[in-house]
Amino acid sequence: MTVQMSPTDRELWSATVAGDAAAFAVLFDRYARAVYNHAFKLTGSWSLAEDVTQSAFLVAWRRRADARLVDGSALPWLLVITAYTARTESRSARRWLALLRRLPAERDTDADLSDEVAARVDDERRMRAILAAVRRLPQAEREAVALCVWSGVSYADAAAVLGISEAGLRSRVSRARARLARQLSHDTTEDQ
Repeated sequence: MTVQMSPTDRELWSATVAGDAAAFAVLFDRYARAVYNHAFKLTGSWSLAEDVTQSAFLVAWRRRADARLVDGSALPWLLVITAYTARTESRSARRWLALLRRLPAERDTDADLSDEVAARVDDERRMRAILAAVRRLPQAEREAVALCVWSGVSYADAAAVLGISEAGLRSRVSRARARLARQLSHDTTEDQ
C-alpha cells in the first residue's frame, strides 16, 4: 500500500510560478474557504465576499511570481491580497452607489422572503455594525484584527507577512480589542 503525501504549498507554488494551472487549482481548493470567510469579514456581504474571493485568486495568479510564503504556507499572502482586493471593491461599490443614488427610486414590491434570505440580511446587518467599529480603528490595527482574530493566522505568520515584529503585532491586536470593546459597548448603550 502506497501512501501519497499531498504536495506542500511551496511545491505547489513553484509549479504555479512555472504556469501550472492544475497546481494553482489545488491551492485554490485548499484555501478558497479561508479566503472567502476572510472576505466576508472584511466586507460584511456574502455576495461581495464571493466577488472578492474570485478577484483575490485572480490577482494571486497574476502576481504568482511575487508570492511571499510564510513558513511554507501561501495562506497569509492570500489573505493580504484579499484585504487589498476588498478595499478596492469597497471603493468601487461606493462609486457605484453614488451613481445609483442619482437615479430615480423604483417602487417597492412585496416579495416572498425565505428564512435563508432573512438570516443573510441579519448576518449582514450585524457584520456592518462590527465593520463600522473596525473601520474606526487605525489601519495597522484593522489589518492585525483581520489576519489574527478573524482569519486565525498565527501571530508569527501575520507579523512575517506584514513585515513587523511579533510583539508589535500582538500589541496592535491588544489595542484593537480594547478599542473595539469600548466602541461596541458605547454603540450599544446609545441604541438603548
